[in-house]
Amino acid sequence: MKSRWRFSFFFIVITITALSFWNYKNRVYDWDMPGYIGSLYTLKFPDAPDTIRKLTYSEIQKKAPEDQFRDIIGIKKPADNARQAFANNTRAFMEQLPYYQVKAGYNLGILILYQLGLSSPDAVTFLSIISYFISGLILFYIIKIIFPENYILTTALTIVIMLLSPMTSMSRMTTPDMFILQFLLIFMIGLLKKWNKWAMFSILLAITFTRPDYIPFTLSYLAAAGIYEYVNNKKTEMAFVLQGVILFILYIAITKFYGYPGWKHLFYDTFIYRREFISGSPPDFSLKDYFNVIFVKIINFKKVTLISVVLLISTFFLSKDSWIRTLVVFILINIYIKFLFFPHSAGLRFFFGYIVLLVILFLYALSKKYNGFKLRKIA
Repeated sequence: MKSRWRFSFFFIVITITALSFWNYKNRVYDWDMPGYIGSLYTLKFPDAPDTIRKLTYSEIQKKAPEDQFRDIIGIKKPADNARQAFANNTRAFMEQLPYYQVKAGYNLGILILYQLGLSSPDAVTFLSIISYFISGLILFYIIKIIFPENYILTTALTIVIMLLSPMTSMSRMTTPDMFILQFLLIFMIGLLKKWNKWAMFSILLAITFTRPDYIPFTLSYLAAAGIYEYVNNKKTEMAFVLQGVILFILYIAITKFYGYPGWKHLFYDTFIYRREFISGSPPDFSLKDYFNVIFVKIINFKKVTLISVVLLISTFFLSKDSWIRTLVVFILINIYIKFLFFPHSAGLRFFFGYIVLLVILFLYALSKKYNGFKLRKIA
């Protein structure tokens, strides 16, 4: 069996390497890239905002296909006035950077690749590819934990998940979605392996540092774990309270350090009106405006809802384990928390990390129900 697992691992490495190369060849230079490259150059040229803006766009132009670069600078039809302002006006560009700088862990990854010699655009795009490759290996390990005696199923499931459209899409785009998935998968390893609370906290800390907007996820996990501990053991774990305080302080420290405008600004600029200058008009919108956006977006949210609810019901059907059920509900709640704060429903990729966690819990429940789908020995 060990030799078969070694062969399966070798096969997975070759397959994911090939898929990573394929995704890199189809990489996308999108309008988020200037924000992350600009964040990188603020470290190198902290007192030269004009240099930061000009260098950001000139470096992208060297690498990006013409049609994608035209989209980035807002001149591809339909024209985007805000993107044009960011490309041509230093003040407008610099005011956008806190939206991107706040993702500290992701920017650290970009900085490391840049310091290793990659160009700034390559550092951003290659980080997603590296994250895709590492996520594939972690996913293989997780499924091996779930099906320890079925190397065929483990290999097949890993490849299928890595080929899913949201997964390949995340690997090709200049966003932190692929990068954060690695940490979410490590979080799942901790749950499956029953790591102690401080080992789990270290992962929650890394998730919050990488993407502070995941603070609802990290804090709600501590709340779920604390409530579960109290209900089942009649014991209040003060460690969870302390960990929550530390995570919240980290969140506040990062957002204050980078001058993050806040949720209201982000919501307004994303869903109501993209301002050229954040310091210009205030992000005023009413509760009615907010619910109008939610109503429009939730109509297109049905695919995420259907997949999530089916996975929840299936897991509940397969498993009577109260902790597994608690985790499934916790993740489903976080999908809707994320939607309420950032109701982007254009694609699965915005919620795909959480959906992968639901899939893993479903597979775990399935394995426990049917004894791991063990392969029968051939006589």
